[in-house]
Amino acid sequence: MEISTNHITRISLGYFQPEQTERVALMLNNEFKESLIPAIQKLRGNLGYYVGMDTEKCVMTNVSFWKTKDDALQMATLKEMLDMRTTFEALGLKFIEITNHEILWKLP
Repeated sequence: MEISTNHITRISLGYFQPEQTERVALMLNNEFKESLIPAIQKLRGNLGYYVGMDTEKCVMTNVSFWKTKDDALQMATLKEMLDMRTTFEALGLKFIEITNHEILWKLP
């Protein structure tokens, strides 16, 4: 994956309670992984997509790289992503505002 300084990094953070750690991990690794991967692969301009968890701070993270901001904004209306968010919010997860960052520099 080649990321240049004119590309976009999109970051989404969702906070959960410690007792939800195992359930959130299972949901991310099973049902949502199976529906999100094919949906994201169909979007234009995706350069990479990463899902992670910080189990100590109880945060799930989605970080993706895009050719343009318009490409990144496709995620805001992606049905599979909206469905995932709705399901997690019903469990009490709290999401902060998703941000889209212009890459200023990178390691060579």
